[in-house]
Amino acid sequence: ALAEPLSGPPGFLLVDGNKAPVDLPCPCRAVEKGDRRVRSIAAASIIAKITRDATMRRLHEEHAGYGWDTNVGYPTAEHYDGLAERGPTVHHRRSFRLKRKTGE
Repeated sequence: ALAEPLSGPPGFLLVDGNKAPVDLPCPCRAVEKGDRRVRSIAAASIIAKITRDATMRRLHEEHAGYGWDTNVGYPTAEHYDGLAERGPTVHHRRSFRLKRKTGE
């Protein structure tokens, strides 16, 4: 029952962050640090992280060399090395550029 989709749009959304998205099918409210203050946001955050990590591990099977099985997409040395050697995949976001941190 928990995995069943909603039968229609929700009546109201709580969004973790300081800006509520626009053009949603229902009213919503942004809650700063919502994952610390609202249980439903905290639960959704956990589900989102588990889902994202599983997706990154699956993508590692298709695109080895970026370390997605262990770094799950976060900027690590292995991930940067993969980008330098192979370039970005269709799954890499183009909306921002990461600056590699060096220990120098």
